[in-house]
Amino acid sequence: MIIELKNIQENPVNMLRRLGYGFQHKTDNGNEMSFVRPMSSSGYPRFHIYAKLDGANLTLNIHLDQKKETYGENTRHHGEYADDGALKEEVRRLKSFLD
Repeated sequence: MIIELKNIQENPVNMLRRLGYGFQHKTDNGNEMSFVRPMSSSGYPRFHIYAKLDGANLTLNIHLDQKKETYGENTRHHGEYADDGALKEEVRRLKSFLD
């Protein structure tokens, strides 16, 4: 799910921290930052945002990680990208603070 914000006036790291997200890392190409907001003390499920800043415009790509990814012969990512359930509610919460 994509959220686009135009002409932001605040540092994106500070803005997402105020919304409960912790900075995780920059992506390999350095163009995006990764943020997470765990829903339980075990760390999963969690909301995961990739944020990309382009001038004063910020694009947030959010999904829900149900559990830690698994590796081996069959790499699997256990994320939800559909606009329903908990992810839909989180997007609604973010938009209410960011608009």
